[in-house]
Amino acid sequence: MDSTTLLLIVAAVVAAGLLAGAVAVLVRLVRTRRALLRAGLPTGPRWVFWGAVAYLLLPTDLLPDPVYLDDIGVLLLALRSLRAARPAAPGDPRLP
Repeated sequence: MDSTTLLLIVAAVVAAGLLAGAVAVLVRLVRTRRALLRAGLPTGPRWVFWGAVAYLLLPTDLLPDPVYLDDIGVLLLALRSLRAARPAAPGDPRLP
């Protein structure tokens, strides 16, 4: 195996790992939004959730698509925004 093939394999594994991380954060974002909606709690601006999902799915990114770090960052910001919209009350169970 030559060095070019090895480099391509390593790049593919890293890209697959980043994609798996982005999908995991997306699943967590969707679960949090569903839990907030079921509980009747505010979820913040609707565009934050849908904007983050669209940013992950659309091919236009700040960084090329094999690098999902920007997508993960946008999803984490949306997740933080959803959690911040939840009113804090003592004894509330933590959402997923």
